[in-house]
Amino acid sequence: MTNHSETTGPFESDDISGHEPAAAPADHATQVTLRTPAELADALPYLLGYRPEDSMVLVALHDHAGRRGRFGGRARLGIPATEEDWEAAARQLARGLVTGSERRGARPERMVAYVCQEPGPGESGRDVKRRLERLAHLMRTECGNLDVPVIEALCISDGRFWSYCCPVQGCCPEDGSPMGLPGTSVLAAAATYAGIQVRGTLRELRARLQPWETTAALQQEIALDAAGMSLVPRLLDETARQEVAAETLDLAERIIRRYGTAAPVSGTHPADVRDDNLLADDEAATLILGLQDRTTRDRAAAWMEGDEAGPALRLWRALARRCVGPYGEHAAAPLTLAGWVAWSMGDELEAREALAMALAADPDYLFARLLHQACNEGLDPEAVRRCLRTESARRTTPGSTERTDPAPRTALTEPEQTPAPAPAHGIQGDDPSAEPGSRTGRQRRRRSRNADGADGRQTARAKAGRRRPADTRPGRSATEASGPVTRSRITTRTPAAGPDDATTGGARPDTGRAQTEENG
Repeated sequence: MTNHSETTGPFESDDISGHEPAAAPADHATQVTLRTPAELADALPYLLGYRPEDSMVLVALHDHAGRRGRFGGRARLGIPATEEDWEAAARQLARGLVTGSERRGARPERMVAYVCQEPGPGESGRDVKRRLERLAHLMRTECGNLDVPVIEALCISDGRFWSYCCPVQGCCPEDGSPMGLPGTSVLAAAATYAGIQVRGTLRELRARLQPWETTAALQQEIALDAAGMSLVPRLLDETARQEVAAETLDLAERIIRRYGTAAPVSGTHPADVRDDNLLADDEAATLILGLQDRTTRDRAAAWMEGDEAGPALRLWRALARRCVGPYGEHAAAPLTLAGWVAWSMGDELEAREALAMALAADPDYLFARLLHQACNEGLDPEAVRRCLRTESARRTTPGSTERTDPAPRTALTEPEQTPAPAPAHGIQGDDPSAEPGSRTGRQRRRRSRNADGADGRQTARAKAGRRRPADTRPGRSATEASGPVTRSRITTRTPAAGPDDATTGGARPDTGRAQTEENG
């Protein structure tokens, strides 16, 4: 249940390998024992894979093979903005982690709790510690109600940490203890040896996938308008749509090869700038609109492994950044492809975040929802890869013709003509910010994609206030649809069926969205 964007709702938990951060290159596992609050505080980024912000976190501990306190699942939820929501959020977080652990056959014996938040204007870390003390108490209480005691509860703020569980009055400094320098702990060394990466923050990860807000966005929007004038009528025509699909995939393949031969650069931001410069506005517009056809998108998902996977992931990221202004909802397709390729390549953190953002862009995108749930439940992406390989091989077999009957259903195949299920409120599977409702072809409620989770600003999709065409099924002319044709979201499907589309999203100005990452 993943929602790295912070608002109350379903949640994300991760099964971690315990004191061995990962299988080490050597024949023996590297075991690291954490004994003090300082070591537990320093360990948090390595347990999550990133540095949490505005977060409440639970980490499960298990007794295994006579050893006590082996790390298990983790659960994270954004801290709700209002204290009235804290109790519900603490309950959601505790129940979600315990339930997820039980589903994997390993109920935790104990927990470690964390609350992480940077000081606001005029605050100190000490003020944050005092303000969040009630939240930490609620987390301990809710875990206790489930018969899972919290053995340590820590507040991390402003580069310092405080323990809420110290039994000795006056033992701990009132101004907290300084965190260790990043990368200097024993666990950091073990994680490096094991090949574990620690990202910066989720905000930095999201920035690679968010639409431009620079002056270049206007030129991209103009290119999307122009492409829409020519492509939308063709996408609504049965025969022409297949031609558009072939043109889209051919263009995508050429750009993937272009990315694959580009000179490497150091750093994520310079790499993204390089990729943006390699992609023309009209090319991006053509691909964004062409990928709104679900079968075209499914075929594009086949660039998921080998030498093609890395350049393909970079292209899908670049396209997501080009879904500017009123085209924000179109980002669901490239974000889903980015999430899928990241998952296929073993990067579950980026996969979850990209899929969550896809669902925030379009809550009814079933392919994203199915992938999101499968990733969070720890399923093996190889099952999806096999399905895509089979379809790709069938299409490239000499003498084969495009099938006109639906493709065989797989675990991630969307039901045809079936509305996406409306998720219930609270902890609901692994779909943290799914919004009730289903795709009906009529105007859908708009919701902002609070991808940043910290400032609550609306995305371009919400600001544009555009309406979806009343009907975009083939056979209906573009001029019959309500709203501007060039900015209409066209979601079509050619006869060959495949997987399709879901949601998450949320942050501090909201109410806190839960996340549990399940890798086991």
